[in-house]
Amino acid sequence: QQNLVFLSILVYLVMWAATGQTLKIPDAYKDKRFDPKVDEETKYKTKSILCMPIKNAQGRVIGVAQLINKLDGSSFNKNDQNLFEAFAIFCGMGIDNTQMYEKVMRAVAKQQVALECLSYHASAPADDAKRLTKMPILTSQEYGLLDYSFIDFNLDDDDTLKASIRMFQDLNLVDKFRINYETLCRWLLSVKKNYRNVTYHNWRHAFNVAQTMFCMLRVGQMDNVLTDCERLALMVGCLCHDLDHRGVNNQFLNRSMSPLAELYSTSTLEHHHFDQCIMILSTKGNDILSSLKPDEYERVIQLLESAILATDLALYFKFRGEFFHLVEDKQADWSKESDRGLLRSMMMTASDVSAITKPWEVQRKVAELIANEFFEQGDLEKIQLKITPMDMMNREKKEELPRMQVGFIDAICMPVYQAIAKVSPKLSPLLDGCAKNRDNWLQEAQSKHVQDQCGRENESKDMCESERKDRKRRNGHDEKMDVR
Repeated sequence: QQNLVFLSILVYLVMWAATGQTLKIPDAYKDKRFDPKVDEETKYKTKSILCMPIKNAQGRVIGVAQLINKLDGSSFNKNDQNLFEAFAIFCGMGIDNTQMYEKVMRAVAKQQVALECLSYHASAPADDAKRLTKMPILTSQEYGLLDYSFIDFNLDDDDTLKASIRMFQDLNLVDKFRINYETLCRWLLSVKKNYRNVTYHNWRHAFNVAQTMFCMLRVGQMDNVLTDCERLALMVGCLCHDLDHRGVNNQFLNRSMSPLAELYSTSTLEHHHFDQCIMILSTKGNDILSSLKPDEYERVIQLLESAILATDLALYFKFRGEFFHLVEDKQADWSKESDRGLLRSMMMTASDVSAITKPWEVQRKVAELIANEFFEQGDLEKIQLKITPMDMMNREKKEELPRMQVGFIDAICMPVYQAIAKVSPKLSPLLDGCAKNRDNWLQEAQSKHVQDQCGRENESKDMCESERKDRKRRNGHDEKMDVR
């Protein structure tokens, strides 16, 4: 019965607090809102009451506090009310923070569960890794990895994985960093698994980028300039630089208000690729960096992040001027971290766009793949964003591919290959391959221009001939009218 009385008090207080107003009663028995039965049941004499809502930072009522009977027997005054209000504010902060903390802890727990599920499904099966460990690995020469003109068309997926293992072995990364062989196999399988089946930015692209980096390190002798940690970060970065690519660019993600764009305001995709890379490296059975010393691990992660972010062409344009100046004026000092940082970034860009340096039949095919992926984005822009895509994304402009390729080479590719060729003559085959393909694309563009011009001239001749015949018919008709 006593509990029921207190419950009625609580209900009353909550109802009053919901109004958000302070309740101050000098004499409870003279106030109609007070129920004397409360005192009868509790054997307590209520005289004065001060009741106040407790609010959170947003002004929402989250509790109520009540004072009964001032010790000196007088009623509660304005000063008491001010002090009690300060107490209620403090209570509100405490309760609000506690509730927020509980929400955060629940969110963290949910995130951990989601990450565990994601890591499980993102990781390749252990049985697949065991199968790969038993496969024979050919030499770099047999795979053709030491050739800037390397072509992967004849390699199946298992071959690309085995060739990746060979690159890590030949760079002495497996022995130097004590990488468990089965862990390396599983990590490679997991990286491959986390590339989506998009037209161009897929596992094959990542593998080819890594091969170019390997060739620059070995054939170009850049492994004599860079440290072991740098070489490890660059190779891991190349294989992981487009992880979970969706086949659209940063601009599309921003325009379509993608959740990824909410997470990262700049270099959206590149930050996501890095996060995916870290997720895989942190998953049990895929942790190829687990044997590194703490300082080595920290260094490699920093290098890995900068390497993957360097594949954002916006950052390439931002920093290339400084690099070009260094190599042009022969002021580069590769013992300085700042200069080597620029070198690593330019090597990532050179590797990323290296399809432009391949033999013509490879370059032609890859260009079509890239164009088709761009056209798919352009289709989405028309349907979802209701905008007209730029020419390179516009399927209706596909005949302009040769002209656009020449523009791409001149704006992005030739400058970086010209610069790195000045770093080492052994890197010049990349520049030579790029220049040859520029000539091929230019020839196609000029040929198309001539065809278009001839087409317009023929169309003009046809129009003139048609107009002449119409004029002749009209004149003949007029002569008949005169005869009549």
